[in-house]
Amino acid sequence: MTTAPTEQPAPHPVSFFSQAASFEELWPEIRARVCEVLDDGKFSHGSQVARLETALAEWTGARHCVAVNSGTDALVLLLRAAGLQPGDEVVVPAFSFIATASSVVLAGGRPVFADIEPETYALDPRAAADAVTPRTTMLMPVHLFSQMADMDALARVAERYRLTLVEDSAEAIGMRWNGVHAGLLGAGGVLSFFPTKTLGAIGDAGAILTDDPHIAETAAALRHHGRTGRTLAHFPGINNATELNGVNSKTDDLQAAVLLAKLPRLAAAVRRRRELADAYTERLRDLPGLLRLPTLARRDADTDPVFYVYLVEAERRDGLAAHLADHGIGTETYYPTPLHLQPCFAELGYKQGQFPHAEAACERTLALPLHPDLTHADIDAVCARIRAYYTGRAAA
Repeated sequence: MTTAPTEQPAPHPVSFFSQAASFEELWPEIRARVCEVLDDGKFSHGSQVARLETALAEWTGARHCVAVNSGTDALVLLLRAAGLQPGDEVVVPAFSFIATASSVVLAGGRPVFADIEPETYALDPRAAADAVTPRTTMLMPVHLFSQMADMDALARVAERYRLTLVEDSAEAIGMRWNGVHAGLLGAGGVLSFFPTKTLGAIGDAGAILTDDPHIAETAAALRHHGRTGRTLAHFPGINNATELNGVNSKTDDLQAAVLLAKLPRLAAAVRRRRELADAYTERLRDLPGLLRLPTLARRDADTDPVFYVYLVEAERRDGLAAHLADHGIGTETYYPTPLHLQPCFAELGYKQGQFPHAEAACERTLALPLHPDLTHADIDAVCARIRAYYTGRAAA
């Protein structure tokens, strides 16, 4: 007796990220702003950047916004402006992008790692408290993928040990905690405008958010070689002197022009990402092989999730990623190596097994396509290929 062949999903390539269609829709407005930059003749730290800082401050509710050339630089300059001194320890999660910890080193400090909450992938407040030593001066949670860390509990840890609370909120534009935007629950936070972000440029750009005028003024000086005065339109009355050892980290006006064109559509972009995430969840729920879909933590706060990444935990994660790639579907592994086991931090002496939740996440997590050009047909194709892989119907 012959068995009828199992129907295979139709080929349907899906890139991990694309903004070609949405960018084309925005192009008339972007072109007009780019022409303004060309006519003005100031391509770095000009009028478009000043407008962007004002617009971002209004959108997030921050008193101050300082635009810089990347999310990584934003972290480094925020740490320095918030008072990090050489050798100071900063508690950070063991599961995050490398810049979370490398920024501490670049700012002169020493990262101290702690485990994460498995549900949110964010810094576990109890683990953070256990990591504090007499040399610890700062606590830096990270808001990853779709939701914020437990800021109430982390604020209590910071208060108990008299630590400065700063936020790696690079992915978190639009996320709020009881109405307060991510990055504004402590001394300050950051935004990244890397192209794949919810609000993305066409290159590198970033910003520092803070309600503290001293931190804003210091960060603004640090981004421009430590100079004060004429470049600090928001802080008049100080001389044009080089009082700090700073860097060159100014935002290009061309990037600011793109971001200004996109910002009025940000709320709609957030809603669209949530709609696409819901579509994934509906199709993937209860599928054998998927160990976890995005789960929003129960908090004693009103929170606003924003799906920058749709992250699943999967059995045979690397095999699944390879299978999807074979069928033209892009994925991303967040993050293949936990921070405490990165070679650049070997001298800190951490060992495998110290942070089991972070290590498990590194072995199992996979990000599926989620971007402005994604359609429900694309999601159908991705989910069909995942289902085929785990039910044994995948092509060899």
